[in-house]
Amino acid sequence: MNRRLVIGGLAAGAATIGTAGLIKSAVNANMNAWTQARPESAISHGAPSGMRYRSLGKTGINVSEVAFGAWGIGGKAYGQVERKESLNALARAEELGCNFVDTASVYGDSEAILGEFLRGRRHKWLVSTKYSGQEAGLESTLESQLRTMNLDSVDLYMIHWVPSESNDPLYEALHRIKEAGKARFVGVSLYAIDEIRRVLVEGRVDAFMVAFSLLDPDPFLAKLKVIREKEVGVLVRSSLKEGFLTGKYSRDAKFPDPRDQRHKWSPEQIAATVDAAEQFRFVEEDVGSMLVGAACYPLCFSETSTVILGTKSVRHADTNFGVVPSARLSPRTLERIQSTQRRMNLYDRKGRLLDAIRGVIS
Repeated sequence: MNRRLVIGGLAAGAATIGTAGLIKSAVNANMNAWTQARPESAISHGAPSGMRYRSLGKTGINVSEVAFGAWGIGGKAYGQVERKESLNALARAEELGCNFVDTASVYGDSEAILGEFLRGRRHKWLVSTKYSGQEAGLESTLESQLRTMNLDSVDLYMIHWVPSESNDPLYEALHRIKEAGKARFVGVSLYAIDEIRRVLVEGRVDAFMVAFSLLDPDPFLAKLKVIREKEVGVLVRSSLKEGFLTGKYSRDAKFPDPRDQRHKWSPEQIAATVDAAEQFRFVEEDVGSMLVGAACYPLCFSETSTVILGTKSVRHADTNFGVVPSARLSPRTLERIQSTQRRMNLYDRKGRLLDAIRGVIS
C-alpha cells in the first residue's frame, strides 16, 4: 500500500512538473527550428505562399506543412459542396505549394473527386487514405479505393483506429500492401495517450494521425518526448475543432444542413464549445485572426509533420495555404496558451498519470 502511494506521488510529480518543463523546452527549441526543407523532387513549382516542407518521420519524403483535408469536399461532413469548387480549391492549393491530401472512402464523394483532379498531376501530390472497417477487408477495400482514384498506389494508407492487439491481422495486412507496392507507407489514426505509447513501442507504422488543437493539447503534448525520440511522422487533424476555433460562430449558432456533422450537436454543446474557444481569442494579436492562430499552433512544434486543414473552396485554400504557412505565434503567446490550457483543465491528467506510473515501475 505504501509503495503504491509513493509511486503515485512520484508519478503525479512527473506528470505535472515534467510535462510543463518539456512543453516549455519544446517551445523555446522550436521557435528557431522552422527552416524550409527542400521539397520533394516531384514538386517542380515554387511556393508563392511561403509554404515550408517537413520530413514525414523517417520516410524520406517531405510534406507541405499544411495539407489538404478532403473530408469536406465529400459533401457528408460539413454540408453540400459544388464539385467544380472542390476541384478549383485543390488546384489553388497546388498553386500555393500544398503537396499532400488526406481522404477516406467514408468521406462521401471525396475519393471520386480526387480521382478526377489527379489525372495528369499525380506526380505533384502525396495521397493518403484510410481503411475504415469495411466488410470487404483492408486489402480489397484499398483495391476499390485505388480504382476510384485512378491510382496504382497511395503514398500513405492508414487504419482509421488503433488495433487493440499487437498481433491484430490488420497490421499484417498493412505489411502486405506495403510489400506489394500498393502503399509506400502505412499508419493509424489514433485518439488516446495510451494509443501513442503502444503504437510507438510496437513500431509497426511509419506515421500516425492525431487530433491536436488549442482545445485538445493531449494526447500529442503528453507524449511529445517519445514522439521526438521515435521520429515518427505526425499528421495533425482537427486543429480548428470542427470550425469553432475559427472564431466565426456565436453561442446560438445552428447547423441546419443534415449533411453537416454538427447538425446533431445540442445547443448546449455548441454554446460550451464556443465559450471554450473564445478563451484563446488572444492568438489574434500575433497573426490577425483566430483561424490562422489556431491552425498554425501545431506547427510551433517541430514534431508535427503537417497540419491537415479541411478545405472546401478557393477562399478556404487562399487562407489555409496562402496565409497559415507564413504565420507563427510568439513565445509569449505560446506560454499564454499553455497557461490557459492548464487553467481550463484541458490536459488529460489521468492518461499522463498512468504513463508516469508505467515509467516509474518499468
